[in-house]
Amino acid sequence: MPRRSILSASERDTLLALPESQDDLIRYYTFNESDLSLIRQRRGDANRLGFAVQLCLLRFPDYALASDSVLPDPVIEWVARQVQAASESWVKYGERDLTRREHAQELRTDLGLLPFGLSDFRALVRELTDLAQQTDEGLLLAGQALESLRQQRRILPPLTVIDRACSEAVARANRRVYRALIEPLSQQHHHALFVLGLVIRCGVRNLVFAWHFDAVSEIAYVSELTHVSSFDIIVTNN
Repeated sequence: MPRRSILSASERDTLLALPESQDDLIRYYTFNESDLSLIRQRRGDANRLGFAVQLCLLRFPDYALASDSVLPDPVIEWVARQVQAASESWVKYGERDLTRREHAQELRTDLGLLPFGLSDFRALVRELTDLAQQTDEGLLLAGQALESLRQQRRILPPLTVIDRACSEAVARANRRVYRALIEPLSQQHHHALFVLGLVIRCGVRNLVFAWHFDAVSEIAYVSELTHVSSFDIIVTNN
């Protein structure tokens, strides 16, 4: 069964939104002389514009141009003006997949960026699991994921991959909390929970515990479930 998406459509749009206002375009997508010198080495409007746009995206918000990427008109027009290319040539660049990939490889090398692979995904999930024990807010988890990858100078993967990593981290955090809370309990405690009709399922928050003691391990020292005066149990029925 596929994991549910942890990010809403609006949150995905917010996380990697491209600048569109004049102030933001100037701030993020203004080329210096070194940039322009590199861009001018491309022949033809389409190549110059496409190369320049890829340079912009790899710098902010740090992802690679995909074959199906749809970019706001203000971005294309602002970049085209700087590199003295016709903005209409952007459509032609989109038809050249091999050129796009060659430019991406060249820019990745020039900028010292690293690709995102399977081992990076696994490391990201491990990193996010600690945070997921404190919150399951998708926007917070995804924001931390993006910040971590940027610090490593990795090209950001599609947001669907970030979403999956966050979802996996939440599932692992739930299992970790489950084990910490449930495994120390005796058979008597498990039976008492069963009699009360509480549903405990690993990885699913059917049972929400709000505790007021210092350490989870204190559960192990409780002799009777009914004696836990500072342990509130909230049951969520399916």
